[in-house]
Amino acid sequence: QVQLVESGGGLVQPGGSLRLSCAASGTIASIADMGWYRQAPGRERELVATITNTGSANYADAVKGRFTISADNVRVYLQMISLKPEDTAVYYCNMNVRTRSGYESTYWGPGTQVTVSS
Repeated sequence: QVQLVESGGGLVQPGGSLRLSCAASGTIASIADMGWYRQAPGRERELVATITNTGSANYADAVKGRFTISADNVRVYLQMISLKPEDTAVYYCNMNVRTRSGYESTYWGPGTQVTVSS
């Protein structure tokens, strides 16, 4: 069984910064892609950024130049700067995991709230 837990969310003023972290635990053999998604009230969940196990990153247009995704072993991070009110959402991490028994699946964390407001 695999579990993901996010941390680092909170309330920040416009223009501020936050760093989100997500750690995976369980019977993990390997992790392929990792990513961050977000869901604002009344909107669908959307991709923020992804990173492959070779370090190739991809970003949504809305966050390019402001957010940076990185990863090591079983953790993925999202450094966010120049935050805007429209970045307010619940942020979810996502990982494609192969367990030691050979089972492959996509796992999600429970989410962490990011609120950008003065």
